Amino acid sequence: MKKIAFLCLAIALSTTYSCKQEKEKSVTTETENQENNTTTGKFSLVKEATKVSFTAYKTTDKVPVGGEFKKIEITNTTTGDTPLAALNGTTFKIPVNSLYTNDATETRDPKILGFFFGVMKNTEFISGTFNVYEDGKCSIDVTLNGKTANIFLTQEMTSENHYTFKGVMNLENWDALNAIASINKACEVLHTGADGVSKTWSEVAVEAQVVLEEK
Repeated sequence: MKKIAFLCLAIALSTTYSCKQEKEKSVTTETENQENNTTTGKFSLVKEATKVSFTAYKTTDKVPVGGEFKKIEITNTTTGDTPLAALNGTTFKIPVNSLYTNDATETRDPKILGFFFGVMKNTEFISGTFNVYEDGKCSIDVTLNGKTANIFLTQEMTSENHYTFKGVMNLENWDALNAIASINKACEVLHTGADGVSKTWSEVAVEAQVVLEEK
């Protein structure tokens, strides 16, 4: 009888120790994952595939002038169970001098850099953060001319895991109307339409194309 009691005690102790080990192992693994900032998400942003472009407008007829930024620095990336979740909180920094408008005369880009960005504050970079909300809508907080404002984005999946985001940047929200006046004066003739009025619009369309990799 004593042997049976001893055997039962040994089994109980062994089971308790085993459970304790498994619990400690689980806690340790969870802690290590937190320390390594790992997640179970299966989507991640392909940084080098990200493209940012814009469309500005001139004359009262609102003639479009397209351009892009050749460089974009992306940080604070994560993974997510959905493509949008993987983008939430991503931060970016765009070097202004990477501006490119494909102007054959090679005069437009220097004018934009000098007479538009050049009259603003702290314009070495345009920076911001990508936001995703619970209802699936998106926006970006953009810092320009020493001020941060929000741009609501529409989204479209152009192909599998390829997304295009579009928004409208109203430059008065960044106190940049003086920059609009400056570039309009520098390009007065080129921005004059058939009505004889020179105009540069404060509205700028922005677009980002991103690719998300599925693990």
